[in-house]
Amino acid sequence: MDIFKFVVIGSGNISRTYFNAIGNIDEAEIVGVISRSGRKTESVGDDVEVKSRLEDITVDYDAVIITTPNGLHHSWAVTAAGLGKHVLTEKPLDITVEAMDAMISACRQNDVKLGVAYQRRTSPDNMIVKELLEQNVLGKVFAADMQIKCYRKQEYYDSSSYRGGYAIDGGGPFIQQASHNIDIYGWFFGKPVKTVSMLGTFLHKIEGEDHGIAILKHADGMIGSIEASTCTSPGFPPVLTIHSEKGTCVLENDIITFWNMDGVANPSISTGLKIHDGATSAAVADGGGHERIIIDFIEAVKQNRPPVVSGDEARLATEIVLDIYKNNVY
Repeated sequence: MDIFKFVVIGSGNISRTYFNAIGNIDEAEIVGVISRSGRKTESVGDDVEVKSRLEDITVDYDAVIITTPNGLHHSWAVTAAGLGKHVLTEKPLDITVEAMDAMISACRQNDVKLGVAYQRRTSPDNMIVKELLEQNVLGKVFAADMQIKCYRKQEYYDSSSYRGGYAIDGGGPFIQQASHNIDIYGWFFGKPVKTVSMLGTFLHKIEGEDHGIAILKHADGMIGSIEASTCTSPGFPPVLTIHSEKGTCVLENDIITFWNMDGVANPSISTGLKIHDGATSAAVADGGGHERIIIDFIEAVKQNRPPVVSGDEARLATEIVLDIYKNNVY
């Protein structure tokens, strides 16, 4: 069996999630780590090469996994693509249109894959609802309301100077905690044609917002709403409520918890499934979604097909967030 070899860029909390996930995948291995200091951390084994620059890695590898802060994703992706290495990056793709375009262009020009870890797309009930929407089984959808009510203490933002700022994080919870859920919103319903938002900073000393809501109008007439927060103690699982001409369905943390659709049986296959919701902590307790993303990414490279979430597809989530920020009337 050929072992697919990764270099992880970044040595923060999320990098440990990838170490744990790849430890459960027989056909994958981490052979290198990029850290600013160039020194090993406790979680990095003696057989893993650690450098401060990707160009200095001497071991052979197939792809990188980018786990740096949001606004640094593009520079590492462009460097990796220039070295002929495939790129899997943490969400979001990046925080500006220009940065995302640079990533997508570099990977395309160097004929390498670009995947993004929006693992909520691999949740079974999300996949089922997506298919039902594509097939118009639920009829015309006129409303979709998404709530991502997380809670973070000030210590979370104080842990790194970039947290909650625009230059590197890209903003507050809309670009950070809610990014996964906004990816699902865009995947289900597409890009809105008009956005109006009200965003504020209430409980934290940060540059960006810590609570807000956006109203989104779509080309087919659907009106959606997205509420995102890191103020709502103690933190609640994310909820998406969909209202259509046939009825209502509710997904709580990517699992169908309410279903009342005329003539359509509840299709949920996720009873008992546990998925990390991010409501109270940034630490990922369940890495199953990351494992599915990594396995698919490896298969995408070997089969020469797009990953389950390509750079082109992941671009939409950031575009929706940027429109929310641009159209803040608070």
